Amino acid sequence: MSKPLLAVTDLFCEREERILFDGLAFSLKQGEVMQIEGRNGSGKTTLLRILSGLSAQYEGSIEWRGESVDNVRDEFLADLLYFGHQPGVKGMLTPQENLRWYCALHPALQRSKIDEALGVVGLTGYEDVPCHSLSAGQNRRVSLARLYMNQAPLWILDEPFTAIDKKGVAAMEQLLLDHAQRGGSVILTTHHDLAAQQGVVKVNLDSF
Repeated sequence: MSKPLLAVTDLFCEREERILFDGLAFSLKQGEVMQIEGRNGSGKTTLLRILSGLSAQYEGSIEWRGESVDNVRDEFLADLLYFGHQPGVKGMLTPQENLRWYCALHPALQRSKIDEALGVVGLTGYEDVPCHSLSAGQNRRVSLARLYMNQAPLWILDEPFTAIDKKGVAAMEQLLLDHAQRGGSVILTTHHDLAAQQGVVKVNLDSF
């Protein structure tokens, strides 16, 4: 049996003298989609930030391809796409410029797919409009366009369906499934009921 892509063992996190989770353990295989569940305040966003290397406020073990992430950090970060609550879009830049900026920071992004990705997320005609002139939903789509350009094996997504219409949600769900079918893996949080439940692994933080 092959090693899991990502393995979490005995994870503990405390915030403001309140234990968010203790003894948390799970593994993610290549080609899996994992949904992190839990009540508000259970630590879902905190967990994703820990898994993405953005927070070191934890105890326990996190392994990437069988090695501690501390020992293979550069490799792990190169194989990762993190999508947080905030769109991370620079208002003075246009959608095209924002995506070029992303490409400069993340070699896994394909610059040649910028216009195609903006079209898929419904921003055709807005490519050269400064993002401060766009709506919150449109700025969210600029950031989501990265997913259509990205070949990183692991996607960690915090509420990716926020501010997206019904058509956009369906397209995003299909994108996640397509990524998994190509051998990629996804960890996400969402209050949205996923249409494709079959094959989605769920981890509920309320149990830890």
